[in-house]
Amino acid sequence: MKFRRPHFFRAESAFTMIEIALCLAIIGFALVAIIGVLPIGMSTQRDTREETTINQDATMLLEAIRNGVRGANDLTNYVYAITNYSTYYNSLGVAGPTAQNGYTFDSASVTAPIYPLGPYSATPLTNGATIIGLLSTPEFIADAPTNFVAAASLYNLSGYSNHVVAYVRSFSGLAAEKPPQDNAIMVGDTFSYRILCVNAPVPFDTNNAFQGFSRQLAGNQRELRLTFLWPQLPGNRLGNKKQTFRASIAGQLAHDPTNHFLYFYQPQSFKPQP
Repeated sequence: MKFRRPHFFRAESAFTMIEIALCLAIIGFALVAIIGVLPIGMSTQRDTREETTINQDATMLLEAIRNGVRGANDLTNYVYAITNYSTYYNSLGVAGPTAQNGYTFDSASVTAPIYPLGPYSATPLTNGATIIGLLSTPEFIADAPTNFVAAASLYNLSGYSNHVVAYVRSFSGLAAEKPPQDNAIMVGDTFSYRILCVNAPVPFDTNNAFQGFSRQLAGNQRELRLTFLWPQLPGNRLGNKKQTFRASIAGQLAHDPTNHFLYFYQPQSFKPQP
């Protein structure tokens, strides 16, 4: 007759309900902290991506403007509006009429009589030359008899002070957003911004305005400033981001003889000033 050994029950360890509750509380606390950090990380990533896009676009635009490029017709896919806010000043420096000249791909409007059209008319943004020509509009334009030539200042002159703003969809970014994309939703969601374009003459001492060196320097040296403001929001609102790029350009800012609303830098051309 065989005898079986008796079975001895061993005590098995386990988690109690209190321990499980404590673990869940710790995990919940950690998840809340992680979830709280995620929006900050996503916001930082978005800001970095936007700043990278702005830097890339600024480099391209600066080079196009400073070299007076006329064949960059691809710009019509991205620069969808330009507005020039202009004020007329008499020779005493007293402000006169104001104008708001608007340009889009489909139309162009110029406020008269502040800008007498003469034999020329404003043209829509249908080619790259028009876009570059408008973005190169000088800060100061001398009135007749100088025939809308870029001026070093309005010191003792009558003329126009210009404030040019361009509305742009980013050149860089996702390929799915770029032409020939014709989906209105995709196009509307493209990162957009505004550019304040200033083509300013170098400053000079007005007490010596009629000295030869001052005239030559002011007439052949300019500073191009592009201030990027972003993001462009629905309802024509604007975000709070801002960055300015500068370039010093030696040479003439020449008036287009076929359209007195367009100007082009000629960095290899220098003209003696009277």
